[in-house]
Amino acid sequence: MNLLEKSVRFTRAREAQAAGYYPFFIPIEASYGAEVMVRGEPKIMMGSNNYLGLTHHPKVLAAAAAALKRYGSGCTGSRFLSGTLDLHEELEERLARFLSKEAALVFSTGYQTNLGTVATLIGRGDYIFMDKLNHASLVDSGRLAYGTVRRYPHSDMKALKRQLAQTPPEAGKLIVTDGVFSMEGDIANLPDIVALAEAYGADVLVDDAHAIGVLGERGGGTAQHFGLEDKTTLIVATFSKSLAAIGGVVAGPEPVIHFLKHHARPLIFSASMPPASVATVLASLEVIEEEPERREALWRNTRRMQEGLRSLGYDIGDSETPVIPILVGDLNIMAIQWRALFDAGVFINPVIPPAVPQHSCRLRISMMATHTDEQIDFVLDLFAQGIKQRAAM
Repeated sequence: MNLLEKSVRFTRAREAQAAGYYPFFIPIEASYGAEVMVRGEPKIMMGSNNYLGLTHHPKVLAAAAAALKRYGSGCTGSRFLSGTLDLHEELEERLARFLSKEAALVFSTGYQTNLGTVATLIGRGDYIFMDKLNHASLVDSGRLAYGTVRRYPHSDMKALKRQLAQTPPEAGKLIVTDGVFSMEGDIANLPDIVALAEAYGADVLVDDAHAIGVLGERGGGTAQHFGLEDKTTLIVATFSKSLAAIGGVVAGPEPVIHFLKHHARPLIFSASMPPASVATVLASLEVIEEEPERREALWRNTRRMQEGLRSLGYDIGDSETPVIPILVGDLNIMAIQWRALFDAGVFINPVIPPAVPQHSCRLRISMMATHTDEQIDFVLDLFAQGIKQRAAM
């Protein structure tokens, strides 16, 4: 087969476009936080990971504008050479304190952070233990690493224990888990993971992409939520959710961060995070600390939506966070449900394989602190009017 023939044979997306049920790559013409404009029509944004609504906070926008004026639009170099600003170092010091770690290192994206951290630390003879529902960036980090990857069923601590017990005691071992699972909305069983790590001499890495700003007494994430900051070796996170920008961070022991700084290829061979984005994250961290009421509003909205959907008979699985999946199963039924919501004025995310297993398609809601009661009730009213029934027609 010709190398490019697979491209010609891929027709599923074009068929969905022709049928009017293609839900991806929809251009947003303007954004006002909890509301966006699509094709000249307003839509309630229920698909953004902008959990605290900081992308439009005046303090955040002012900080980004000031950095743009002072440093320009980009660094045009890698962190290793000409791309390190004083802002990058200020952010790293700030994040280390926020995450209760000795040091931190900022990457250009969250995806690169996971690739650079795991693949750099895991060498031949080392072992990685991953939850099967970890984010794709963690899965790919294992593919790049030279060590052995073991994947355990989602949150199955007995399986993880068996895998650890079967590993040579002297081998380097790293347990890698999402803090909040992005397609399920549940929280990792970090207490048991930490206990197993201590019993078998392993280190623990938590990907807190969906937990920073959301979990913990001060928004510090999963380890803070469980009071296990000192038991979690490494915390990685992206800035593209609660922190309203793009980029990523790994935080942990200073010698580890120093090692990554000089060996992580995604850091050394990629242009550094733009100044405006760095300033955005710094300002967002200030807002998180100064306005805890935003996190309270987020959880209030989350409970309102979760309780509303459950009372209407919708299956939202084990969601216990602002990530709320509406489990559908069949791809065609989910597409019809998505279209009905979209036409009614709601922007929601459809999730299909390979992001989830076959026959477990779902609609995913991401709640925001800035959603109003009226917006939430509008969405719930649509479900009450029979999105299920429309899909069955």
